[in-house]
Amino acid sequence: MKKEVVIYGMDTCHYCHLAKEYFGEKGVEYEEYDVMGDPDRRREAQERSGQMGVPVIIIDDEVIVGFVREKIDQLLET
Repeated sequence: MKKEVVIYGMDTCHYCHLAKEYFGEKGVEYEEYDVMGDPDRRREAQERSGQMGVPVIIIDDEVIVGFVREKIDQLLET
């Protein structure tokens, strides 16, 4: 079953790059939003996560703040 994956991040965010590389290694397709250049997406990420940090990763409807590999793997497997 294909998961819907969205990443809210910034070009200058090291953990955002790690997350995208990790998804690439696993062959996971994702939609990406740059919150630095898009205030609407920044607000959306903050509303969904309740935080201001990036990356905000959403897998289906589950929200992860930061690059938490174990949680990502868990959500991709279910």
